Amino acid sequence: MKYMMFVCTDSEPEMVAEDHIDQWVAENDALGRRLQGSELAPTTAATTVRVRDGRLLVSDGPFAETKEVIVGFDLLECADLDEAIEVARAHPMARRGRLELRPLVGSEQ
Repeated sequence: MKYMMFVCTDSEPEMVAEDHIDQWVAENDALGRRLQGSELAPTTAATTVRVRDGRLLVSDGPFAETKEVIVGFDLLECADLDEAIEVARAHPMARRGRLELRPLVGSEQ
C-alpha cells in the first residue's frame, strides 16, 4: 500500500548534524519502502492558486494562516498502516515536528 508522508514542523527547520535524515533515507530506499521524497523550498517560494466565481486568484506564499509548515514529503510503500507508522516513527523529524501519513486512494493491494 502506498502512503504519502508529509513532514511538518512549526517553523522552517534548521537541519542539525544529529538529525541523521540521510541515514533514514538510505535505509528506507534500500528496503524499497521509500519510493520518492524531497525537501521542499521555503514557504516564501510558495504560490497559492484558487478559482472563485470563475476568477483566478494567485497569491504568494501559503494560503493557510498557520504556523505549521510542510517542509518535505516521502512516498512510502508499506504492507499496511502499522508498517508505515514504524517507518515514520524512525524518521528524525518525528522528534522535532510531526509526520502525517495518508494512504493513496486506489493503492490497496
